[in-house]
Amino acid sequence: MSAHDSTLGFPLLDASFPLPIHAPFTLSQALDAGITRHRLRVLAKLGFVRRIIKGVYVAAHVPDSRDLRARALLLITPDHCVVTDWTACWLWTGLLPPNGHLAEPAPSIFRVAGHDRLRNGICTSGQRSFRPEDLVVVDGLTVTTPIRTAWDLGRLAYRDQAIGAIDALLGLGDFPKAEFVGGVERFKGQRGVVQLRDLAPKGDGRSESPQESTLRLRWLDLPNLPPPTPQVSIVVAGIEVYRLDLGVPELLYACEYDGEDSHGEDVAGDDADRREDLRRRFGWEVDAVRRANLYGATRDVEEILVRGIIRARRRLGLPS
Repeated sequence: MSAHDSTLGFPLLDASFPLPIHAPFTLSQALDAGITRHRLRVLAKLGFVRRIIKGVYVAAHVPDSRDLRARALLLITPDHCVVTDWTACWLWTGLLPPNGHLAEPAPSIFRVAGHDRLRNGICTSGQRSFRPEDLVVVDGLTVTTPIRTAWDLGRLAYRDQAIGAIDALLGLGDFPKAEFVGGVERFKGQRGVVQLRDLAPKGDGRSESPQESTLRLRWLDLPNLPPPTPQVSIVVAGIEVYRLDLGVPELLYACEYDGEDSHGEDVAGDDADRREDLRRRFGWEVDAVRRANLYGATRDVEEILVRGIIRARRRLGLPS
């Protein structure tokens, strides 16, 4: 059933596996092939297979790709249905909503208006109206285009999550921001359009993570602060030596998000050295925030940003 390839670091299924080992498969297909639910759970726990999305699995050695995501979704998407919202965003960008890898969100698959709601126990569903230009077929799968997906999530997702999705979809380069902002009013009177009006002009495809997007949103919500520039490059002799998540170059002030998976002792030390070098050699004041600073009851990112801008102004001899 298996062999272990130490160069890849995880077990591989071999030719004795009763399903194709390079293609996604559903739970139903596994059961039909004689793989029990218990056996599938064991295979997943041991790292032989992984769950791609709710109800769909693939051998662990198969790399993630847009093609793989589309093939997985095609297995659970009936005819006359459209992949929408976070599931469409995941197809286009690989981005799930926060903690989506833990919560295993149900795929969002809607029927075109005029058809009954889809009820299959796997998907969240309903009816929705689309213009022809809102939809595209990817490997036989009908999905909302990146720009329609951005409009929908800008309206319907929670604000902090919506800005991350908008940024990721803008980052594809599939549609210009001016077109995205200009199309907002087609949703006038629909649920969430007020939020979409607010977020659309704030979208920026240069963001490199949803948390960075939320940090920028918190910053832009402080109208008395100068707006940040994403991905500020520090260049020496034509070579980029540092890149800052968000910064105000004229004040030499930046703020960055430190992810929870990057807080080992060695990484923390490297970050401290990097920021000290930015301060000493280049004059930059750099603050770092973590999840607790950005979200929830302990959130204090606004205070950090205000204090940081004041500190940077004073260091440059400017009025604070």
